Amino acid sequence: MSSSPISHTDFVIEEVKESSINLISELVDLTFNIVQGGASVGFMGDLTVEQAKKFWTDVLNKVKEQKIILIIARDAFTHRIAGTVQLQIDLPSNQTHRADVAKMLVHTDFRRMGIAQNLLQHIENKAIDLNKTLLVLDTVTDSPAYIMYQKCGWTIVGDIPNYALFPNGTWCSTTYFYKNLIVPADKIKSLRND
Repeated sequence: MSSSPISHTDFVIEEVKESSINLISELVDLTFNIVQGGASVGFMGDLTVEQAKKFWTDVLNKVKEQKIILIIARDAFTHRIAGTVQLQIDLPSNQTHRADVAKMLVHTDFRRMGIAQNLLQHIENKAIDLNKTLLVLDTVTDSPAYIMYQKCGWTIVGDIPNYALFPNGTWCSTTYFYKNLIVPADKIKSLRND
């Protein structure tokens, strides 16, 4: 599943439009890498292949239904998935101006190469294209992602102690963040007229 860390920084960012068995398999491998690395991303240490496949099949069904935007980063040389992030846009009618950023996952072989920041910038740009003016996310308090979101201009709302569990069953605190997006004036005007 994993070899030695990759030393280059060439990767390609793409939006996923449709599912395939190979894509699901790659996303399952990424998920196992993240969970085995101890990250709190919604799964426990006893995660099964079937559970991970079901999760990604559900996500890709929502992509097809235009409820989720899925962005992936691929290694330009091996074409392996290096990371992924989701924009959840299926929100109540009084919240159509915003979206939730979820499941920012970067494979351990591809850490500290700017992939997470690049994925985040792409998902923010996609949100602007969709006329979203506010994004919300949560992450483990004091994690590397926590620091990255602050560096990328996200604002801390607050911490919730004992919010979730790490894969090994120990508690972790979660921090909520938001970011106001700068949407071009002509788009804001059309939003208000809709």
